[in-house]
Amino acid sequence: MKLKEKNKSKFKIIILGLCTGFLSGMFASGGGLIAVPGLVYFVKTEEKEARAIAIFSILPMVLTSMFFYNKAGNIDFRMGILCGIGGLIGGWIGAKILKKINDKYLSLIFIIFLIYAAILTFNK
Repeated sequence: MKLKEKNKSKFKIIILGLCTGFLSGMFASGGGLIAVPGLVYFVKTEEKEARAIAIFSILPMVLTSMFFYNKAGNIDFRMGILCGIGGLIGGWIGAKILKKINDKYLSLIFIIFLIYAAILTFNK
């Protein structure tokens, strides 16, 4: 069942967006690390639908955070553009592969990625 067909609490979705934006701005997480689990477990959205919604909702968060990071002089635009080019290609490939992966395996891959990222962060 699609999100618009479900009876969703607007308040829960707005609170999730607020938390996602706050944490994304603070940790530059991209928002999806917070939005996807929040949409799945807090709002009861299907895995793939949650990922699509997260991708759609991240742009305003990124633009807002970018404004303040730039104002503080923390952006290397050349590096950002080069990374963005890679991100466009990687995003396209990831979206194509997403259609073929079972939700259960997708969750497992996501968990493994989070654990890996946490280990890298603590081993700096």
